[in-house]
Amino acid sequence: MARFDDIPTIQFNRRTLMSGAMALAGTLATHGTAFAQSAAFQKWVARFRDQAVKRGVSEATYDRVMGNIKPDTAVYELQRRQPEFTEEMWQYINRRCSDWRVTTGKQRAKEHAALLARLEREYGVDRYVLLGLWGMESSFGDVIDNPKYMRPVIPALAALAFGEPRRRKYWEAELINALKIVDRGWAQPNAMIGSWAGAMGHTQWMPEVWLRIGVDFDGDGRINPFGKPDDALAGTARYLVERGKWQRGQAWGCEVKVPSGGQRMADNRTMRSYATWHGHGFRRADGEAFKRPDDQVKLWIPVAGGPAFLVGQNFRAVYSYNPSLSYSLALVHLGDLIRGDGDFRQQFPGGERIPTIDEIKEIQTRLNARGFKTDGIDGRTGSDTVRAIGAFQRSVGMNPDGYAGLKVLERLRQP
Repeated sequence: MARFDDIPTIQFNRRTLMSGAMALAGTLATHGTAFAQSAAFQKWVARFRDQAVKRGVSEATYDRVMGNIKPDTAVYELQRRQPEFTEEMWQYINRRCSDWRVTTGKQRAKEHAALLARLEREYGVDRYVLLGLWGMESSFGDVIDNPKYMRPVIPALAALAFGEPRRRKYWEAELINALKIVDRGWAQPNAMIGSWAGAMGHTQWMPEVWLRIGVDFDGDGRINPFGKPDDALAGTARYLVERGKWQRGQAWGCEVKVPSGGQRMADNRTMRSYATWHGHGFRRADGEAFKRPDDQVKLWIPVAGGPAFLVGQNFRAVYSYNPSLSYSLALVHLGDLIRGDGDFRQQFPGGERIPTIDEIKEIQTRLNARGFKTDGIDGRTGSDTVRAIGAFQRSVGMNPDGYAGLKVLERLRQP
């Protein structure tokens, strides 16, 4: 079924990628659909061969994979397209920390307990952070081969390497990395399925991550981000340690109660120990003691009047995986909810609690009864459900934000 919240989150800076969107729009307008069959592309493939071979791709692999390739020009529109709906931070977090994801995450925690324990021993990364990341990136593997969201990555990367001028070197490098993966025998081209930008598998690796950070954790002789989650989660844990500088034993941080006037200390720069923050009157929001009083953290208040957090190096490690503060907070919060911790004690201004699976199903049922089709009733806020909610909201004069929340449910219950 179509699921907006199941679209994997790409592991690199979207803001940087979007910088080339206008250039891509111009390229697409100039060449149109005939661009896929253009002689210019075929000449580029021939010229690019020498570069790929010099950087380690065998001639046989290049000729086999690139000889008759057709570029996936749909990626230009996918990169250019802006989100249809905007979200407040609380909406972003609620939808990604959905009841379905928390319930499914708890099931995966039990199913893969031995694997997660081994990952914790070898890399020191909290299993619940890994579960949160797995849930965020692919809904625990649920969409890694869904053709509605995923596509063969080599044709996509070839189109970007040829037709995206502002980041051409980046896309060329990732295409070469993908060809090296084929050259090593780790995957066949038709099995390398991912996002329009080339991110693949359970935790959405780019080819460079697969090639340089990947781990054969299940010992089958190859590194594979698909199939069993072992390699994907191990490579991701390694990424957090090596590139994110994850610190074994430290928490990502915690929600805190801010003493009177303490908001002035939220400069988002100054690191102090938990003990020092405690001395300034800060307390954990759940009433527990700070477990590692010497760890260094800084004060972060994402939205005035909302929850406040002390965050440390491991929050920065998560941020390194996808440089978005909303993403990072949603990920660690999802992990905490899977662990069994409660919701934030202080709610965001204008926020609502996370709706239950049954409440989402009721929203979907009532939308369909009114003629707003959701492509199924499954308790998950997919793209079709989001669009249906937006259309319903417009029809009754609500703000069309597409959010499947309690206000929408209340309005749907009215005659």
